[in-house]
Amino acid sequence: MRTIPIPVDVTKLQVTCVKPAKPRLVNKDTGEIKRDKDGNVMYELTLLFEDEFNRMELVKVSITPEPQITAGEEVVPVGLVGYVWEQGGRWGISYRAQSFVPAGFTETGADL
Repeated sequence: MRTIPIPVDVTKLQVTCVKPAKPRLVNKDTGEIKRDKDGNVMYELTLLFEDEFNRMELVKVSITPEPQITAGEEVVPVGLVGYVWEQGGRWGISYRAQSFVPAGFTETGADL
């Protein structure tokens, strides 16, 4: 299956960190840590996405390097993409972000 990144528009979403970053595991039994194609450790955050209709979804997002985000912090994922995966008759969508910025800040660091 070919994996094509699907851009995610987060402009109308409120995103809150529920669990801070931890290394993503390839195998829970062996404790093997997942790495990207450049050999960097992949980290996983659990985020709460809420839309304008108050619908909520917990989403795990992968990123490298480790972001300095704490639980309860509102953030904006930068460069968020989804990848459809299929394995053993199961399928889903995995998410990856390039970075995170605090909610209410522009990329220049100015308060909105």
